[in-house]
Amino acid sequence: MTVHFKQDEPDTRNLLDQGSQGVIGTAMSRPEGLAKVTGTAPYSAEYRFDDCLVGVLVTAPFTKGRITGIDKETALAMDGVVAVIDDSRMTARPAQGGAGEAPQQSPRQICYYGQPFALVVATSFEKARHAAKHLPFSYEADDVSDIPLDPETAETEAGDGGMQAGDLAHAMATAEHAVDVSYTTMGHASAAMEPHAAIAQWDGGRLTVHASLQMPNYNISELADALDLTEDKVRIVSRYVGGGFGSKLGLSEETTAAALAAMELGKPVKVVMSRQQVFQSIMRRSESSQRVRLAVDAEGRLTGFGHEARVSNLPGEEFAEPVLQSSAFLYAGENRLLALDVARIHQMTAGSVRAPGEAIGMPVLEAAMDCLAEEAGIDPVELRLRNIPEKDPGKGLPFTTHELADCLKKGAEAFGWDSGPRKPRQNRDGEWWIGTGMASAARVHNVAEAKARVTLNADGTARVQSDMTDIGTGTYAILTQIAAEMLGLDPANVMVELGDTDFPRGPGSGGSWGAVSIGSAVVIACDAIRQSLAKKAGIDADDLKLKDGKLQGSQPRSLSELLDGGNMSEEGHYEPGDISDDYTSSSFGAFFAQVRVNRHTGETRVDRMLGAFGFGRVLNEKTARSQCLGGMVWCIGSALTEALHFDPVDGHLVNCDLAEYHVPVHRDVPDLEVMLVESRDPAASAVQGKGVGELGMCGGAGAIANAVYNACGARLFEFPMTPDKVLADMPD
Repeated sequence: MTVHFKQDEPDTRNLLDQGSQGVIGTAMSRPEGLAKVTGTAPYSAEYRFDDCLVGVLVTAPFTKGRITGIDKETALAMDGVVAVIDDSRMTARPAQGGAGEAPQQSPRQICYYGQPFALVVATSFEKARHAAKHLPFSYEADDVSDIPLDPETAETEAGDGGMQAGDLAHAMATAEHAVDVSYTTMGHASAAMEPHAAIAQWDGGRLTVHASLQMPNYNISELADALDLTEDKVRIVSRYVGGGFGSKLGLSEETTAAALAAMELGKPVKVVMSRQQVFQSIMRRSESSQRVRLAVDAEGRLTGFGHEARVSNLPGEEFAEPVLQSSAFLYAGENRLLALDVARIHQMTAGSVRAPGEAIGMPVLEAAMDCLAEEAGIDPVELRLRNIPEKDPGKGLPFTTHELADCLKKGAEAFGWDSGPRKPRQNRDGEWWIGTGMASAARVHNVAEAKARVTLNADGTARVQSDMTDIGTGTYAILTQIAAEMLGLDPANVMVELGDTDFPRGPGSGGSWGAVSIGSAVVIACDAIRQSLAKKAGIDADDLKLKDGKLQGSQPRSLSELLDGGNMSEEGHYEPGDISDDYTSSSFGAFFAQVRVNRHTGETRVDRMLGAFGFGRVLNEKTARSQCLGGMVWCIGSALTEALHFDPVDGHLVNCDLAEYHVPVHRDVPDLEVMLVESRDPAASAVQGKGVGELGMCGGAGAIANAVYNACGARLFEFPMTPDKVLADMPD
């Protein structure tokens, strides 16, 4: 039986607070953790099949043009080679802007350097790799001088998120204090640990694909569409994903290529991208150029707010890095201008990478706010507190809950923030300048349609099933806790099964909506089971108390006794409703950082960093904290080290591996402190929580930039702030 709940208004039932098991919000460890650390949890490339063939992708060595011919016969004559697949359905540009989009099919058309266009299949990886490297093919390449590669000079189109109200120019001209600053940010790679991988098996009637994907609920539709199959003939299994960070939202070539090869050859086919192929052909975060204009009155209250940005993508791609998402509502200011332009260039597809939008929009805004605080002579924390709007300034809507003020105040106190006069170069330790900085955090909150099946078994155990994924975020743990709390079970007696499209459709992992969306579906299913148990027990559902596998009361009974040898199963269906038209919903937070900058080399080290985050109900203290810690590490990367570098002549990616693309490593990361500022948000979801997955990296790079300025006086307007830039900008 399916129980449907559409959230058209705040859910004040407090369903999770009706449980008595006491496991919600606790720091429960991941139930699959042991399997992962012992290497027994199978990732997509690790499933074993008899007679499994191996495919290696072939990529284009030019920027734009057409593949005119492939010498398959020569390849097939090589040792172990059994097929060369060049089906246009494989060479389609992937749906990387966001899951749910059909891949764009362009037979043999090449749109960027490194685009896969063929698959060589052989009896071993080494033989397939050798043949792919030596596959003869011909092509017609466009004149590289005619191909737009520079986003600053390419043609642009207007993107979403723009708005205008009042007269910003007048507000700037008449302001007591104003700043007009421009920044640039470099592109980023998702840099997930697990490369893109798929193993496909065709039994003549149904295709099964073990693939590293974040959103099987959408991916099954994409794959069926790409292969001209109905969805009932496709099964996707994605039980464990070694990181995605947006790169595995939609299908990419390894999955469609493996599927096409398996269907043609009648044997299982494995395709794993090399690290270089992942970097070269899986989507990037767009670089950006941004202009921020801020105007305040004599009391430091914003009268003008402007944020304009230029990003890039391939021609024809709908996705545009949503730089302005949180700028639309974070601070007040009646005279407003938001504008986003999209430059059309021929680099690989730009798409969702680690908190798309806020990850590069918030640091720039928060660095500009620091400039304004200095200009106005107001403490940076106080400036932000004075400009928290009562309602969404663009839409006029109330917020579901608004935790920013609490996070700013509690974070400042815990960090030991000095609200006195701030000047650069006031603290030195030998050859190191030491400084502090802070920034607000905000990440839009979304929910998605979700379904989950919960079965209470006759032996008093429970099973939760959904095609929802766990990409390292803790879904297995959270759903275990929700079911255990609602049904009064020890978590050890709850089995959670995820990542299989034969199960009910979950929301997928992306957009920070996973936990609260699928959690809401599990709550709904469990509540239906509780209603049935109450009926069996002859009591009102509000009086039902379940704990440790027993019905509590004057005459305790075990769940097994109450079920009388039968199972009880319900499917919860959570659906976002019209409430999104009535409220603006966001998670909020605040970052505080202390850095040291070497006066001779410009090297920057983060000494300590604290983040205070508010996102409604905390479902699992350990996994929520872990998500925030991970986001703060990415803040260090985007502030100091991470940047994609493209050759300006042909647009190929220069630093296409983890040796040259510099993510933060252990020595770059100090002890990080996380504060969880908990509340209840009944308008956000049925679990009264909001998304946390990406919140931890939305603004923290700005706090580090502000700390660099406070330390050494280098006010940088380009991310990342590498030592050469810091040194060049230091005052004499």
